[in-house]
Amino acid sequence: MSTRIGIVGMPNAGKSSLFNALTKAGAEAANYPFTTIEPNVAVVPVRDERLEQVAQTVGASEIVWDTIDFHDIAGLVAGAHQGEGLGNRFLANIRETDAIVHVVRAHGDENVIHPEGRVDPLRDIETIETELVLADLEQAERRIERVARQARSGDRAAVAEEAWLTQVIDALQAGRPARTVAVPEDAPNAARDLGSLTVKPVLFVANVDEGSEELPAEIAAHAAEQGARAVAVSSRIESELAELEDADAAAMRAELGVSESGLERVVREAFTLLQLIAFFTAGEAKPAQSWHLRQGLTAWHAAGEIHSDIQKGFVRAEVIGWSSLVEAGGYAGAREKGTLRLEGRDYVMADGDVINVKFTP
Repeated sequence: MSTRIGIVGMPNAGKSSLFNALTKAGAEAANYPFTTIEPNVAVVPVRDERLEQVAQTVGASEIVWDTIDFHDIAGLVAGAHQGEGLGNRFLANIRETDAIVHVVRAHGDENVIHPEGRVDPLRDIETIETELVLADLEQAERRIERVARQARSGDRAAVAEEAWLTQVIDALQAGRPARTVAVPEDAPNAARDLGSLTVKPVLFVANVDEGSEELPAEIAAHAAEQGARAVAVSSRIESELAELEDADAAAMRAELGVSESGLERVVREAFTLLQLIAFFTAGEAKPAQSWHLRQGLTAWHAAGEIHSDIQKGFVRAEVIGWSSLVEAGGYAGAREKGTLRLEGRDYVMADGDVINVKFTP
């Protein structure tokens, strides 16, 4: 299943321009609020130069990239949790995502209207976060009534969830996100059952002036306080660069002093946020494919990413680090060097592993 990232922010913060830059999908980006009413969704390949080297080394037939889904969700405003500005629909769209990219306006272009009249990144962040907190608070207060009835029967999971919800409500009332409260081991699905917005990991994207890659200090500090990540991108520049051929875009980035594309920066930070690692499958005259897995999971879990039948019939896995495979010149050379290992189902996958799962149909 693809990773789903929701792009949110105040109206005219640069969400749709960033979406265009990330996807080259041409979502409408107009200078007034609520340009995006239905969430634009684009499936974007996550390119990885390591797999390109692996594919060339083993003589793969083609490269199949794993994907990430970007959902461009319309601008939130104060009162969204009460339905202001079509807020209920937008909040529901956010609930369907795995993580949030929060676009914050940090550029000074006077030609772009700001709904509050002036640029103030921290105020805009607070507006969005307040709406998400208030929406979660309503959900938590409704949820705890039902869970409390189950807890009275002595159900262990319900007792743990009720205690967690009590702490979550206290945190939300204090303006803190639900992710600051650890989910109990006895109720591992509590956050999912709540449908919490503020439990989702957040990447702040500061939409900075053209040619700048400097992250504003106040946004960096706020992200650190929230346990979030942050990156600076000029949505306008990236949107324009996305319309160019790769060579022309690279030349313009060099001229502007921009080191890499907004896609590479945002995708890398989003995957770090979600604690995902990449692993690969590849064979001669077969597709070379990239996959992603949560850090700390095993070869058995990796097999399940490839196909449920492979996971069910798992016997063992041939595993090698991508660089070792390239250095050996392929699988035959890796076997001669002894760098191609046989691992069992409990082997913890490492970022960049190339895996070939042996299984019984």
